[in-house]
Amino acid sequence: MTVAAHEAARNAARQTEELRAAARHLGRRRFLTVTGAAAALAFATNLPGAGAAHAAELDARRIADDPFTMGVASGDPQPGNVVLWTRLAPQPFEADGGLPAQRVTVQWEIAHDARFTRIVRRGSTTAHPEFGHSVHVEVDGLDAGRVYHYRFRTGSWISPVGRTRTAPARAAGVSALKLAAVSCQAYHDGYFTAYEHLAQDDVDVVLHLGDYLYEYAVNSVGGARNYTDRVLPAHFNRETVTLDDYRMRYGLYKSDPDLKAAHAAHPFLVTWDDHETENNYADGIPENGVPPQEFLVRRAAAYRAYWENQPLRRPQQPSGPDMQLYRRLHWGRLAQFDILDTRQYRSDQAYGDKAHPAGPETDDPKRSITGATQERWLLDGWRRSRALWNLMPQQVVVSQRAFDLTDTPKLSMDAWDGYRASRARVLDGARAAGIDNLMVLTGDVHRGYAFDIKQDFDDPDSKTVGTEIVATSIASGKDGAEKPDTWDTYMKANPHLKFFNGRRGYVTVALGTESARADFKTVSAVTTPGAPISTAASFVTEAGNPGLKPA
Repeated sequence: MTVAAHEAARNAARQTEELRAAARHLGRRRFLTVTGAAAALAFATNLPGAGAAHAAELDARRIADDPFTMGVASGDPQPGNVVLWTRLAPQPFEADGGLPAQRVTVQWEIAHDARFTRIVRRGSTTAHPEFGHSVHVEVDGLDAGRVYHYRFRTGSWISPVGRTRTAPARAAGVSALKLAAVSCQAYHDGYFTAYEHLAQDDVDVVLHLGDYLYEYAVNSVGGARNYTDRVLPAHFNRETVTLDDYRMRYGLYKSDPDLKAAHAAHPFLVTWDDHETENNYADGIPENGVPPQEFLVRRAAAYRAYWENQPLRRPQQPSGPDMQLYRRLHWGRLAQFDILDTRQYRSDQAYGDKAHPAGPETDDPKRSITGATQERWLLDGWRRSRALWNLMPQQVVVSQRAFDLTDTPKLSMDAWDGYRASRARVLDGARAAGIDNLMVLTGDVHRGYAFDIKQDFDDPDSKTVGTEIVATSIASGKDGAEKPDTWDTYMKANPHLKFFNGRRGYVTVALGTESARADFKTVSAVTTPGAPISTAASFVTEAGNPGLKPA
């Protein structure tokens, strides 16, 4: 074993012991607030204190290396308001980003043009070390439905320029919206080539549907990227567990130039799935048999790092192991986005999370994939919706996906098939609310799918009540194949499945007043850089007449 490997093993053992020590001070669902527990949990939950304004400030002129290595981003556009993000990290592969534990003043500017000759707003904010020197600026006073350019400054350094836009006024009669949906970007499985193309695509907003990063080890050559021009630090070659681990892993992912380009080009609406924390966890239940308290400390670290590294608003800032990520946005009267979190509140997966036919557990009305509070929030929002299109960006496949051709086919217990009573309540709620144009946007499965959502999935002739567009992965699963081995079986076993493709890429959806068009865009390879992109298939669904037809 090399010296670096020995050091990595020692660090991993030390961090595991820190995690367990902290967990001993943790209640089942919330962190204790007494002084001793707060000190034990500082690595996971430390926040700027009441005296933060008087804490030591770093003279930004002393920052010798570019602090904007992780790029810039924007998100959650509202009429007249948008979130701007960056994180100061001269050394993004280090836990502290290469900065001392001191606050840093950061200036920001937003302008009508990329040369900043017509600046409309400017100000300053503080990058706190407790938040990994991340910056979240919620800029008010902007025009609705307009493109802007933004940048940050600190010391002598100026960030790259980002491009963003505000949402149209809530009552505006908007005639068009073009979005892109992406998911699942395992760094170790390949290059983020799809983002290079997405950065050049003409879209209004990007929806990231989960698995922004993966907790799995990344070796010195970057896995399938097989680097020959660099050697990644040994600390990446272990699973992420602590706050330092997650922060450094975001540093690795956000060092990718194609991901940075996509963030700089478009505002993002983000939600997570499982790998931002741990594979297939359910609420406070981990995949593996560690004590629940220990897992919740890990979850707190993962949620904290997620917020630090995404363009999210203050209401999404986590509190210990809890973070409200589900939220609602609007695009004039054309579209309403109900962004879900199907990971944090779900019941444990049925039948040991193994592929299994439907049964009493999947149909148990006490089990939920959203949790009762989020489910009520979703249905209440639909009842009040005046939008033409109601979009439900979320993580795992909603439509039935039979894995075989038997009379009692096996289904995924991690998707909505494992929570059939929960799915029925949601689809019944949409129908009761008069939602005519329901479109679900999904990630997770590393495949491009197009589904008709049926009132009864076991009856191909039953009413179509919506459409589901599943975005393939950016890189997860490596190169993939146009027709995976399961293609024939899945297409025969699921008559409501209109499209199935196993290449990497993304999907765009163009919404109009009469129809919506989905274009599935794929690249030929991700294990080598620079692959071209092509459109694998296109589908249209008419407003008021759900059902996908080839375009």
